[in-house]
Amino acid sequence: HVQLVESGGGSVQAGGSLTLSCTYSGLFAGRNDLGMAWFRQTPGNEREGVAAIAPNDKTAYADSVKGRFTISKDNAKTTLLLQLNSLKPADTAMYYCAADYGLQRPHLPASWYTVWGQGTQVTVS
Repeated sequence: HVQLVESGGGSVQAGGSLTLSCTYSGLFAGRNDLGMAWFRQTPGNEREGVAAIAPNDKTAYADSVKGRFTISKDNAKTTLLLQLNSLKPADTAMYYCAADYGLQRPHLPASWYTVWGQGTQVTVS
């Protein structure tokens, strides 16, 4: 089964940048329909979809991050990336990578995904 491991979180000042990585493994041989996404969550709040990418590389973003965050995949390295620019204190959260098979479009709701990483913390001050 698919396993996800995030990295790249940290503390940064407002206006700064970070790059989050999610390394995935355990893909079923012959399947190329893995959809992936980044989510974030703060204590007491629901998990929020930040950016998603479909198997055909179509992307979707939450309004709050459009123009600042960029999601991409490096299939050769089996890595999902999230470039975070112009960071704001409101972006402070635990960021999670998620994935599932059979997603034809980039979906932001968490209910579309059944495989999750352990999260990486982003703190903007």
